[in-house]
Amino acid sequence: MHAETVLLLVLAAVAVIVAARWLAGRTGLPAAALLTVTGLVYALLPGPNLELDPEIVLTVLLPPLLYSAALDSSLIAIRANMRTVVGLSVLLVVVTALVIGVGFALWVPGATLAAGIALGAAVAPPDPVAALAVGRRVGLPPRLVTLIQGEGLLNDATALTLLSVAIAAAVGDGYSTWSALGSFAVSAAGGVAAGLVVAYGVRPLRRLRRDPLSSNAVSLATPFVAYLLAESVHVSGVLAVVVAGLVISHNAPYWQSGATRLQTDAVWKLVDFLLEGVVFLLIGQQLPAVIRGLGQYAPSTVVIASLITVGAVLLVRPLWLWLTEHAPQALHMRLGGSPIEAETSPPGGRSPMAPRLSGREITALSWAGTRGVISLAAVFTIPLTTDAGDPFPDRDLLLFCAFLAVLVTLVGQGATFAPLVRRLGLRADAADAARLRNQARVAAVEAGLTRLDEMQAEQHDHVDDAAIETIRAALRTRRDRYERRLEVLTDAEGDIPMSPQYEAALRVRRAVIDAEREELLRWRDAGRLPDEGLRTLERELDHQEHLLPSRPA
Repeated sequence: MHAETVLLLVLAAVAVIVAARWLAGRTGLPAAALLTVTGLVYALLPGPNLELDPEIVLTVLLPPLLYSAALDSSLIAIRANMRTVVGLSVLLVVVTALVIGVGFALWVPGATLAAGIALGAAVAPPDPVAALAVGRRVGLPPRLVTLIQGEGLLNDATALTLLSVAIAAAVGDGYSTWSALGSFAVSAAGGVAAGLVVAYGVRPLRRLRRDPLSSNAVSLATPFVAYLLAESVHVSGVLAVVVAGLVISHNAPYWQSGATRLQTDAVWKLVDFLLEGVVFLLIGQQLPAVIRGLGQYAPSTVVIASLITVGAVLLVRPLWLWLTEHAPQALHMRLGGSPIEAETSPPGGRSPMAPRLSGREITALSWAGTRGVISLAAVFTIPLTTDAGDPFPDRDLLLFCAFLAVLVTLVGQGATFAPLVRRLGLRADAADAARLRNQARVAAVEAGLTRLDEMQAEQHDHVDDAAIETIRAALRTRRDRYERRLEVLTDAEGDIPMSPQYEAALRVRRAVIDAEREELLRWRDAGRLPDEGLRTLERELDHQEHLLPSRPA
């Protein structure tokens, strides 16, 4: 493929990604589903097409996507829900793979248990990107967001390890159950260790990372370093990336500067936007590759295999959630504990056994199991032949079933997730979250006033006195504003109440910023202000505008 053709494909992909985001905002449909369908339609048209290279997906696309998701997650929240997260990301993946493997061995003519488990391992891990994008937009409760995030961060490592074990059994590479369990334990422990090495290895660079540009360079390189380090010692690169991201995200506020934090956040949002768009387009374009070898199978075989795969993907998850939620407490296998345990949880953290999920929450969490590019990349790693030189059993059928499972969940579940959440009435308590933020603001201002008192007690001159009094007055004004806001939020539930005065203040402030920006442009156009000065002053106004709520209501 010529360089000009590649460039045209890249530009076309960017245009489609931007258009899909715009259309998603207008229609409420998830961008992931729109992009997948677009890629599917493009695959049916004449012209160059891109086939998925699993090595590129697992080495180039997966690490930054996982790392960005880890940066946006909460180590404390995931640790507090660790029992649930482990159940979803480890046990559920294994159960799903076994169900599909047994189903293939029993009802698909000629299929082997190992080949079925390989397919099951590939389609078992949900890709939470689409579900989280929709869930955040409709205000999914924080606990469900945490569970979806935690599951998506950790389940890929389980699936890829299980897939390698199943492939080893299918090709006749000396498989044994105990060896497989030992391999899994070593891979997981080694992945965690590699992630911690990278996370703490970047600490000496924190002075360098106070420079925003250097910080972004280090941040972009970190997931690849973690992945390559883990893979070089034959442990889980996926888990290494996730652990590194979680630890760095947790510790970064202690040493990152404000400018670094703003720029790094913007860079990773752009990376997510483009990579996720490319991934979903790539999924749709795999149709020719997965139907190429289906002619050798009887239609009934394809139908049975498809029903087993899609049925297991759709049904095992809600069944698992319901059973683990309603299992006896002594088994310690349910998703949460009793409300009493939650009430007695230590201050500042959730009890290790959180409250039981309600039926509505189980339904939403069940429908959030959309599959993605990891499933396709994983199934494409299945070798063409066994050690004996024979074709890998039913490889083309496995590819088709994996593609179908991804398509059904990504388009079907992804497009209906938002209406389902709204119908269930699951919404985060925005007023409660706003109340907590304002309480934290008041505490932060009080800490600032205390520091001013300490500074005033030290030796200083009248210039310092004037500065201290000016800043003290500004802090007291802010504290009074936050306390008045807290009074409004005290009895509020659900949506954040907005007073007419507050909305008017937002409109006026935006109008003032627009007027200031227009005046600066007039100065620049008249030659009175150089472009460098304009950019500096615009940046000041941009920061002021960024502090305002995105919507006045």
